[in-house]
Amino acid sequence: MSTLLVPYYEHPSVRPAAWDAIVAAAPRLYGVVLNPASGPGDRPDAAFAEVAARLRAEGVRVLGYADTDYGRRPATEVVRDLTRHRDWFGADGAFLDQVPSGPEEFEHYQRLAVAAWGVGCGTLVLNHGTAPHPCYARIADVLVTFEGTWASYRAQIPQPWPGGPDVRLCHLVYDVPPDADPEALARARGAALHCAVPGTGDHPWGTLPHTLENTP
Repeated sequence: MSTLLVPYYEHPSVRPAAWDAIVAAAPRLYGVVLNPASGPGDRPDAAFAEVAARLRAEGVRVLGYADTDYGRRPATEVVRDLTRHRDWFGADGAFLDQVPSGPEEFEHYQRLAVAAWGVGCGTLVLNHGTAPHPCYARIADVLVTFEGTWASYRAQIPQPWPGGPDVRLCHLVYDVPPDADPEALARARGAALHCAVPGTGDHPWGTLPHTLENTP
């Protein structure tokens, strides 16, 4: 079952075995976030293009990372990033990071969604990191409604999703101990997708989920 949405922010030439494990886990993957340089970078990268091609060949969505800075980053820059992800790496979806949760910026993100669809993004993931206003479900395929540590995830009081069933919810959890069962907790909290990694600090997404570390 494809329940993993994996953001893995390491270069394939530095962590080739980790990328091999991600590709090997293709049947379990909803998608992989490609993030060469806090976005696509300023030039094509052959190593990322190669791993993206391998993922697409296995039927895995390749989601190009773009920071939106909570609506403060100009839309032209965000769309430029998505276009580069498409042209350089064959990305077929978008992972928009730092998305606000309130309805005030919804029209801005609605315009971004239209632009993303226009450059070929068939899948749109919005990373709010917390439960957003239900209006965002009108434009997204996936809403990331939690991003944080395992301790804060366990301590959080679950709230039912007030929106409809037409959007998948995703929880991104880090600083997860090896004996934890984050998939069961995510499922119990209504998240169809998840990713849980042991990484900590400012760069937790440079580590793989425990369940992928031993992938054949």
